Amino acid sequence: MNRTPPIPAATGVRPEAPPGTGIRATRRSGTGPVPVPVPAAVRFRAACPDCRGRFELAAAALRLAIGATRRTTFYTFTCPECGASVRKPAGERIIELLTGGGVRTLRLHTAL
Repeated sequence: MNRTPPIPAATGVRPEAPPGTGIRATRRSGTGPVPVPVPAAVRFRAACPDCRGRFELAAAALRLAIGATRRTTFYTFTCPECGASVRKPAGERIIELLTGGGVRTLRLHTAL
């Protein structure tokens, strides 16, 4: 019979990280979210609509704003080539990639 190994959540320990990454497995307490370490070398490809430049940005160079609608959910950065402030829409996949890569996130709330 072919048995699959238990998933990490079932064992209470995260999978081993590659050697040299500084990431260690930890035991889960069963409450609250588990922080996911992000390597400092995470880079995102981006393009500027003004100068049409293409480049890579570190997570610290990006900001993500999550609002109640598509129109109020976006990410921003400053073009390193021309200095323009760029704002682009962020769908679900972009949100997952940016938050998973350590981009600072701002949650926008509507007034009551």
